[in-house]
Amino acid sequence: ANTGEICSLFLVLQHFGLTEDKKNMSISILANYDVVYLAQVYLNKMLLGQYNSTLGKYVGYTEKTKEIADNLNKNKGFLEHEKKNKEKCRTNIPLVLDILSRPVKPIVRLRLVESADSKHPGLFMCSAYNFYPKQIKLTWLRDGKEATSNVTSTDELPNGNWLYQIHSYIEISSKPGEKISCVVEHASLTEPKVYDWVPITEAGRNKIAVGAAGLLLALVFPIIGVIFYKRKQQALFCPIFLCFTCPFYLLFLRNLEQNQTQGSPTMS
Repeated sequence: ANTGEICSLFLVLQHFGLTEDKKNMSISILANYDVVYLAQVYLNKMLLGQYNSTLGKYVGYTEKTKEIADNLNKNKGFLEHEKKNKEKCRTNIPLVLDILSRPVKPIVRLRLVESADSKHPGLFMCSAYNFYPKQIKLTWLRDGKEATSNVTSTDELPNGNWLYQIHSYIEISSKPGEKISCVVEHASLTEPKVYDWVPITEAGRNKIAVGAAGLLLALVFPIIGVIFYKRKQQALFCPIFLCFTCPFYLLFLRNLEQNQTQGSPTMS
């Protein structure tokens, strides 16, 4: 284990006489798994008190928490509980280090955010999601050559689950047929990976439109079917598309309507 590696967990704590504090449990991992366990209590970003395994006791930093710390230090049960927490953390260190040593590949998405026009250049966005460790590099290529002008990038942003995301933008007035690419370099990749932007063709737009129309019909037909079924509870239930494609079923429904006033529906 490397000296000074830190792992932190944040838990809502309801002791120390406070109900909305955050307890920052930190383990400083030293050589040979010799750990220093800290259980720190914050309120509005101010450290109120902590348990320090090196001191073996609670320490308060305000008048109220000093009094609370003194009372906790007199209770052997609380002190034994913190000692057990330290040992639990120590036994989990190999697992934590194993997890931290495994890189996670980023999920990359390259897209055109704003199309270019006569007044404004186009804006492309390259995003990398859910990667670990934090260090990553995104670069832009235009027809295979690195582009550095009009490029902006965010910092590596934590997701809150030990994974990160980053976004890079480039403003360019791309020429017809120009190849725009985003290159990603990360510890999880054996070599830099190139992602090319593929513009949507007219045929592609038509396919998307047809797919959207099909999805809309798939959503509308069941709703119509439910309404029709409620109104025709005496009729046999059939998927709604049969109402539009099966002449026999249409004849059956017409016959049903004609005979509703005469008694039970019959087939002729």
